[in-house]
Amino acid sequence: MREREIDWKQTILFIIGVGLIILLAAGFIEIVEEWKEREIEAFDSTVYSEVNTITSPGVTEFMKKITFLGGVQWITVLTGIASILFFVFKKYSLGLYVLLTVALGGGFNWLLKEYFKRQRPDIEALVEQGGYSFPSGHSMGSFILYGALAFAVFRLYDHRWSKFIGAAALLLLVLLIGLSRIYLGVHYPSDILGGFSAGGVWLAFSILVYTFIKGARPWRKISRA
Repeated sequence: MREREIDWKQTILFIIGVGLIILLAAGFIEIVEEWKEREIEAFDSTVYSEVNTITSPGVTEFMKKITFLGGVQWITVLTGIASILFFVFKKYSLGLYVLLTVALGGGFNWLLKEYFKRQRPDIEALVEQGGYSFPSGHSMGSFILYGALAFAVFRLYDHRWSKFIGAAALLLLVLLIGLSRIYLGVHYPSDILGGFSAGGVWLAFSILVYTFIKGARPWRKISRA
């Protein structure tokens, strides 16, 4: 009975994972279609107007610090540190999972940017930023990295509140990073949504691959990680 219950849980989680991938991919495609048909400009303008209402020197300094936590340099450093710590504590599968998920996710973002070649907003940005705009690399990269770390938190801790508090804190950080890119004027709001959607697709796919190869179950405790 116990094994049968576990099999059902695995099946349900697999269905949920596939459903999330389909839903997020559909959202990404919808954003692309509205951008190409210029129907998303009103949304971008509205969000920009709202974000501009909170502009101040203090907020600008805060946003610059937050946006750093989604940059390539920080993501590379944090990914390396997290992977090394997993290896040191003999959680080899999680270390390899985080390393490959983030590294390949970064390559995926580069391919998307090169394919769409959307130019950055034609406004005076508060920070310098080169490259193409869609989808946001900060938003996509932070969603993948911090999402992968949240998955690791669920794998490593049995305490329910530790899992949810850790995951909620990482989710809040990801949302703030996305907001900072809009505030600083280097991305359209639709770039951020595109980054979150694409990042979500990649993260969900990587978790499914991990659980399939590992035969792992996300609700199990640290000894099974």
